[in-house]
Amino acid sequence: MNPNLAERFAELPDLLSGHVLLSVAALAVGMAISLPLGIFAAPHRHLANTVLNIASVIQTIPGLALLALMVPLLGGTIGYAPAFMALMLYSILPILRNTIVGLQGVDRGVIEAARGLGLTDRERLWQVELPLALPVIVAGLRTATVWVVGAATLATPVGAPSLGNYIFAGLQTRNWLSVIFGCLFAAGLAIVLDQLIRLMEVAARERQKGLAIRVGGALMIVLMAATLPRFVELPVNAPAPVLAEGETPTRLRAEEGALQGARVRIGAKAFSEQYILADLIETVLEAEGAEVERRDNLGSTIVFDALRTNEIDVLVDYTGTIWATIMNRPEPVDRYAMFAEMSGWLYEQYGIVTLGRLGFENAYGFAMRADRAAELDARALGDLAPHARDLQVGGDAEVFTRSEWISTRDAYGFGAMSTRAMDATFMYDAVRDGQVDLITAYTTDGRIAAYDLVVLNDPLGVLPPYDAVILLSPEAAARAGLADALAPLVGAIDSTDMREANRLVDLERQTPSQAAGWLLNEIGLGE
Repeated sequence: MNPNLAERFAELPDLLSGHVLLSVAALAVGMAISLPLGIFAAPHRHLANTVLNIASVIQTIPGLALLALMVPLLGGTIGYAPAFMALMLYSILPILRNTIVGLQGVDRGVIEAARGLGLTDRERLWQVELPLALPVIVAGLRTATVWVVGAATLATPVGAPSLGNYIFAGLQTRNWLSVIFGCLFAAGLAIVLDQLIRLMEVAARERQKGLAIRVGGALMIVLMAATLPRFVELPVNAPAPVLAEGETPTRLRAEEGALQGARVRIGAKAFSEQYILADLIETVLEAEGAEVERRDNLGSTIVFDALRTNEIDVLVDYTGTIWATIMNRPEPVDRYAMFAEMSGWLYEQYGIVTLGRLGFENAYGFAMRADRAAELDARALGDLAPHARDLQVGGDAEVFTRSEWISTRDAYGFGAMSTRAMDATFMYDAVRDGQVDLITAYTTDGRIAAYDLVVLNDPLGVLPPYDAVILLSPEAAARAGLADALAPLVGAIDSTDMREANRLVDLERQTPSQAAGWLLNEIGLGE
């Protein structure tokens, strides 16, 4: 089997079960809130309108924004909790609305007849109104299920494992098989659940008790099969980080290690280099006996908060990012002064330990096609100022809110230049194809050379250094053996090797695991 496809299937049990558990839990709690609230509000028109308006406001918040908002609201917690809260809120409106509409739509003549038979309000509700409204209520559950299963793919950036891991990672590494894999399984899960609930709707409408029992049994089988890996240890031949010929580095084959049985959580942001480094660290730690858990595709502030609160143990970050985004220090300083001040500040403020620099820098740089730079006679950023009104710069989703862009814009007179935010996956193709004039490139990206791009000089030194550093959470820093296991990586990776590893993923379509294996050999840990 194709190694890429094999790796996707190896990840499927954990990601599918995580997706199903998250969706079902959110729907169950959403129903527990919506049904009683809808039953209570339905007889009171003003109250019903009020609760529906509140639920509608929540629904207008984009799913990804609602998920991200839950992280600070829950004190920086990542993973299951913020994803569950957001999806639960997302599930309320369709169930609540259909409960109210279904109950308000019961024929008044039928209700009066029930009163004439001497039924109490409670008896009338359970024996007449709810049975008649049940098909409409189940239709609302059906809508909520499709919404929640789809929105659960967005849980990946807040650290909750889901089928969205395939999509986010695939987009960043240009692994379209991974993207298609995630989309197909997410869509398939939504379709299966939708059709089973549709049959429940039919059973409710036509009063077919036998059909309802059979569909309920089928639904339980589907959910149990999908969530089984969470509760049963299944034998999995998961592929190790792959070297050129599929071999594991010989220096990383220890049977026992200093971290034997220890659980270590690695955080990573959402781009190729971070996946590669996380795979590399995972291999090193597993060789020491650690049980590694990954939290990929996290945003800069979310992943830092996770490190600060011991939600993750190890993170590769960049000095310029910590300096500008976390410390809120826009002024550029010398590389060594920045590293020393940053390290002291992290320890003093949060107890985070800076283990050391990996040896390379992945800075922001403004890159454009060589022929376009020649046309504008641009060698440095200042050369673009006279043309700023006619130029468009593309960048990743967060860069135009960061101090680096604001300082560059003000220092070089780019105020009239239009900006275009996009996923980092697409910005290199965009500048290559002339859809934007320049981009905020990452200097270790292999596509800079492959696409014949030039990085313009920064003579004013506005852009800060971005040395890659290994950070340990307060709890992880005190753990015996962890720092020693990672120490061989300090100073071991230069910019040339990192750029080549990124190129293997971004252009050669290798997996981050394969690129990490190549990098381990290149830095001498595979000999």
